[in-house]
Amino acid sequence: MRITKAIKQQMLEVLEQNYKDTTTALSYSTPFELLIAVILSAQCTDVRVNVITARMFPMYNTPEKILALGQSGLEEEIRDCGLFRSKAKNIIATCEVLCQKYGGQVPDNFEDLITLPGVGRKTANVIISQLFGVPAIAVDTHVFRVSNRLKLAMGETPLAVEQGLMKTIPRQKWSDAHHWLIWHGRKVCKAVKPACNVCPLNQLCPSTKI
Repeated sequence: MRITKAIKQQMLEVLEQNYKDTTTALSYSTPFELLIAVILSAQCTDVRVNVITARMFPMYNTPEKILALGQSGLEEEIRDCGLFRSKAKNIIATCEVLCQKYGGQVPDNFEDLITLPGVGRKTANVIISQLFGVPAIAVDTHVFRVSNRLKLAMGETPLAVEQGLMKTIPRQKWSDAHHWLIWHGRKVCKAVKPACNVCPLNQLCPSTKI
């Protein structure tokens, strides 16, 4: 099945109709809290991250407080999160940079964000999009899977998919479309046993199983 520009536009319209006004599932109340939550979310569900941060943030929700907690203390706080040791190490290092270079504040641009330990393209794109209103497409496992299955943007790496989506989706809709793809991946186009029979895109999708 050849996926034309017109079909891709139809797909985006269907996704917007079904997931309009969706946003991040991570719970946060400050830019720093969102930064920590996104770092924790790597290879961990948002549900699990919200359990951890609900326990942690009432006491440790600033760079200074986390630095006072120390790496071993932070490891105990996030032990039920995947890769907790490496995440604790990166979070401590990031808090040090934030305090030393940015007055304890989260940088508002992509270039500065990706210099923080544990912050890659995905995390930086989430932050600039969610906090600062900069159009961006963060490619997580859901966005990567759904984009390839729909052939909205195909690639073997997250960066390749990100670049493909940036060409396919109008810039003013990048941030919104990021959420549409995430929620479609969570609710319908799952990694194992995608629910093609109830998918609103099953007439357009080249990977449909029905």
